[in-house]
Amino acid sequence: MTLQPKLVSTPSRLPANAHIHLPPNFSAFESVSQAVGLAAEQGVRVLGASNYYDFDVYAEFAHQAGQNGIYPLFGLEIIALLDDLQKKGVKLNDPGNPGKLYLCGKGITEFAPMLAKASGLMNVIREKDSLRMRAVTKRMAEVFSEAGLETGLDELAVKEGIVRRHGCDLDAVYLQERHVAQAFQESLFSLIPEERRADALARLFGAPSKSAPDDAIGIQNEIRSHLMKAGKPAYVPETFVDFDHAYSLILALGGIPCYPTLADGASPVCAFEEPVKLLISRIVIRGIYCAEFIPIRNSPEVLTRYVTAMRRAGIVVTSGTEHNTLDLLPIAPTCLNGEPIPPEVEEIFWEGACVVAGHQVLCAKGEAGYVDSAGHLNPAYSKDEDRIRAFREIGEAAIRAAV
Repeated sequence: MTLQPKLVSTPSRLPANAHIHLPPNFSAFESVSQAVGLAAEQGVRVLGASNYYDFDVYAEFAHQAGQNGIYPLFGLEIIALLDDLQKKGVKLNDPGNPGKLYLCGKGITEFAPMLAKASGLMNVIREKDSLRMRAVTKRMAEVFSEAGLETGLDELAVKEGIVRRHGCDLDAVYLQERHVAQAFQESLFSLIPEERRADALARLFGAPSKSAPDDAIGIQNEIRSHLMKAGKPAYVPETFVDFDHAYSLILALGGIPCYPTLADGASPVCAFEEPVKLLISRIVIRGIYCAEFIPIRNSPEVLTRYVTAMRRAGIVVTSGTEHNTLDLLPIAPTCLNGEPIPPEVEEIFWEGACVVAGHQVLCAKGEAGYVDSAGHLNPAYSKDEDRIRAFREIGEAAIRAAV
């Protein structure tokens, strides 16, 4: 029989955000200090980074967080492909691509230095991703050239632009589509005066642009949709690792595998995620005992239905904002259209942040975390509620001591 969660209702819970992206990942933030400074100004006291594929920036993140009275959580995000679900046309948490899975790792501690197993798994992902983005950048340059726009951009030039923008090391930069789109948009703006951009964009896209000629973000989005997506002239097929590879990497880094849930962030809701009862069984059977939401995608009603059902099933739940576009949203998560997150859900999210912090604390000391190196729940607790309560207490004590 599943126990009902005994949540501690307290007005003293602290604002928390367990998922943002920091540069050199594509991010709303120009720097780590900006991200942490804004969090401090806005009263957020727990902040989690969830970067793709390089964690050099986490040392600065930890330092800045300590200077600003913020407790840092360390994580990562990985993209994997589930061949069986792709063949069946089943969509998970990517509404545009059957079989494509975003998987997060929470509370990682084995990233500096990275152990041999984690390094080997990570390098496979880096190589696959780097080869694809090199090809995308080359094709983009060719498409722009065919439209009479000589950008002179290649993979190295795009990376060097990121280094200049964020002051990071070149070796820490792994390109994403948004990086490439931004570089080509900036090049277009430098080559073509505003009054002539509409014609240039129409030549480039083969259709009139829907964005204003000075709308950098809008044009970046159109560059991706018109040129980079499947069937478009600069498209290069994505090459993902499988689920086992992604899951093993999270565990090798000492983290908790976590399923990022879209729910009504997609319309219709992705088949893998509906109904919530089946979603719970589908992730648990894969050894996933933690879920996350980006609540700004969700209505309060749907968010409540999903989060409370997951928590009743003994799943730890966190929330974040991603900040993986140039839109500088508030740091504290809210629901769709800025509606507040219901208090009972906020309490679950706070609990989740504390559990991740507790896992991070114990693993950093070489002790058993919320899950072990095989992904099994800590066996010192026979009941989910006892385990969650214990890790919440450890994490909450660590957070309050730090802030």
